[in-house]
Amino acid sequence: MNLAVRRGSRIHPHLRAPPHTPVAAGFLRLRLAMATTHHLCLLRPTVLSVPVRLRAPWPPHPRLPTAASSYHAPTHLRRLRPLPATAGGASPGGADGGKRPAPAATSFPLGAALVDFARSNFLPLALIAGIALGLMDPTLGCLAHKYSLSKYSTFGIFLISGLTLRTKELGAALEAWPAALFGLASILLFTPFLAQFIMQIKFFPHEFITGLAMFCCMPTTLSSGVTLTQLVGGNTALALAMTAISNLLGIMIVPLSLAKYIGVGAGVSLPTEKLFKSLVTTLLIPIILGKVARETSKGIAGFVDGNKQGFSVTSAILLSLVPWIQVSRSRSLLLSVQPKAFAVAVTVGVLLHFALLAFNASALHILSRLEQREVSVFARNEYARAVILVASQKTLPVLVAVVEQLGGALGESGLLVIPCVAAHINQIIIDSIIVNWWRQRDQQFANAK
Repeated sequence: MNLAVRRGSRIHPHLRAPPHTPVAAGFLRLRLAMATTHHLCLLRPTVLSVPVRLRAPWPPHPRLPTAASSYHAPTHLRRLRPLPATAGGASPGGADGGKRPAPAATSFPLGAALVDFARSNFLPLALIAGIALGLMDPTLGCLAHKYSLSKYSTFGIFLISGLTLRTKELGAALEAWPAALFGLASILLFTPFLAQFIMQIKFFPHEFITGLAMFCCMPTTLSSGVTLTQLVGGNTALALAMTAISNLLGIMIVPLSLAKYIGVGAGVSLPTEKLFKSLVTTLLIPIILGKVARETSKGIAGFVDGNKQGFSVTSAILLSLVPWIQVSRSRSLLLSVQPKAFAVAVTVGVLLHFALLAFNASALHILSRLEQREVSVFARNEYARAVILVASQKTLPVLVAVVEQLGGALGESGLLVIPCVAAHINQIIIDSIIVNWWRQRDQQFANAK
């Protein structure tokens, strides 16, 4: 629409006005106002005000308050210049006189991120909190030890393990029985063999090294190995089978391993028979009770499956009570340990986990070459990754139960547990990094196809 009015332009004869009168100027302003009310540019919230110069040589007159002052002239009649931004992002030509409120800034959901981090890492955080609480104020921890709270907490941990243990998925691991057999042998026979080499390390306090050597003799973790296997797309049924069987057989094999590799190295005769009976009472009976309750009542099974997060949190809290009590009892001795000694013990725990990972990965590679099949069970990623993750981890609850039953036969209980807590946390962190690397590599291969 050409809004410039030239002299001699044709106008309806009934609307024509003399060209040099104030009436003509008002008439043209009225036409401009009527035209701009139907222009699409007025639908935008931000309005640019530009002057419209009429070519008629009429004398200037006072402007009427019409909408023509906010008209967007066509591009061939005007040159647009960028307007300076106003504070808060308000538009200078808005209906509120340029004082339009700025949109609220999107704040980072820090609270939600912290809650999600706490849920994903509740067990390590609970263990660290228990240790810190015991170091700050040992009064409550010593009182809990007086009433044998750690024994009840250990019973509760394995009762929950029995409630959450599924058997229908274990049959799916029968196809990979060679991998499962190797995993069990690695957990209960091969990796405990490393304990005798760890016992050769001369270190003060000697309980740090003894605790890590005991850690080698433990079965696999109760939950983290299965969880990481599921995250990386491994065979969860195989991981569950190795976890359940190794923890059940460990009740019989762990006392023998401790007596052979730890007791001899420490020059201490361990009460193997007494320890076996104690583990049956503390570990096996609650697992059986939980499993029987799950299998006999569908309501209990459904409730447990529907509240996995709550049972996991409860188990983590019960587990954190044990290092809290042990650290409270040994607080004065722990404070006398130099930070350098603790750093060395943590480093030994990290190297131990890397040694277990390397051993299991190398053994699977060798077995895959020896097996006479087109596609070896040991070479399939879903089986190999499950075995590597589960067979390289060691459980903390069983260690805590063993330390409780030994009653200080191998040294101060708190000093035995502390390096194992650090090793338990470090193995979860290291394996999480490995799982993420595997997933990224799988994604790259999938994108390349």
